[in-house]
Amino acid sequence: MEKTINLKGITWNHSRGLLPMVATAQRFSELHPNVNITWEKRSLQQFADFSIQELAERFDLLVIDHPWAGFAAKTKSIVPLDFYLSDAYLKDQEENSVGKSYESYTYDGHLWALPIDAATPVAASRPDLLAENGFSLPQSFEDLMALADAGLVAFAGIPIDVLMNFYTLCCSLGEDPCQNDETVISTETGVKALQMYRQLASKIDPANFNRNPIQVYEAMTQTDQIAYCPFAYGYSNYSRNGYARKVLHFHDMISVNGKTNLRSTLGGTGLAISAKCAELEMAAKYVQFVGSPACQATLYFESGGQPGHLAAWKNEEVNRQSQQYFANTLPALQRAFLRPRYHGSMYFQDHAGDVVRDYLMGKGDEMTVLSALNELYQQSKSLAVS
Repeated sequence: MEKTINLKGITWNHSRGLLPMVATAQRFSELHPNVNITWEKRSLQQFADFSIQELAERFDLLVIDHPWAGFAAKTKSIVPLDFYLSDAYLKDQEENSVGKSYESYTYDGHLWALPIDAATPVAASRPDLLAENGFSLPQSFEDLMALADAGLVAFAGIPIDVLMNFYTLCCSLGEDPCQNDETVISTETGVKALQMYRQLASKIDPANFNRNPIQVYEAMTQTDQIAYCPFAYGYSNYSRNGYARKVLHFHDMISVNGKTNLRSTLGGTGLAISAKCAELEMAAKYVQFVGSPACQATLYFESGGQPGHLAAWKNEEVNRQSQQYFANTLPALQRAFLRPRYHGSMYFQDHAGDVVRDYLMGKGDEMTVLSALNELYQQSKSLAVS
């Protein structure tokens, strides 16, 4: 009689984060009757903030955010998946990466998590409300401001999302942030990005400064006050029939220069295995199952997941069930900016958003913000070598 194997996993608290893991765990245990996999959940904020080193002490399987890759490589709290997954499997994953999703989990020559979920900030709309108010989908910053003047715009305004969208504006103005060890962004680009951001922020409901993307989408679907969100991490759940009171449509973003669309900051999640896991081979089998193209385009997606495999993003049935969410937003994923992942980057990410958010809410000036960001950045860089 085969011994019973019990694996514990930790994921994040949303239909997109929990349900596909429960569904895949159930199906995996049906295929492997001696294996039990149980999943627990944590809040979205804890998902962004809580150290994976602590979680890896208590769980075998972890759904993580890619900025932890450098930390993982330094602390060895999770295992390199390239030790446990075949070259052929990993080659397929790399070739079918949605944008830089696969690259985002590689660090120091190893793969630290498998990209099972792909996301970046994209635009969302309520076509019915746009039509009712006489607006079409905005194409430019001027169009967006006109919509905002009508009180129909929202964006996620909690610190982490504010920072990611500051990156987006910098990238879209032609300069990627954090490209040297001293400054986050040049003064010229930083000032311009901040001023544009504050101009927009001055026209949104202050309630949005306490909303993450999920809460923005809930507000868009549960009320009839918000017609458009220019950038927030996309959630295909809200584009599916029956999930929310109203269906959202998702799109590529506006252009600020009339030539190229906004370039947002890559998100998504990866499935990792704790270095403390006693059943590494079986855990790797489960990881392989979840990330397989067949599972991603069927069971994973149908259970509320947002796949990380390109074949699923291009799948006709997947798109039919989601108002073409994946086909419409794929260009934004393909060009998304890969944020810093060095060992100290989470320190910067945890604190820099507060600085930008305070500015958007009317405190301070651009030079003070940029100076504070540079100071935090240099502190975080010193953690990387400590």
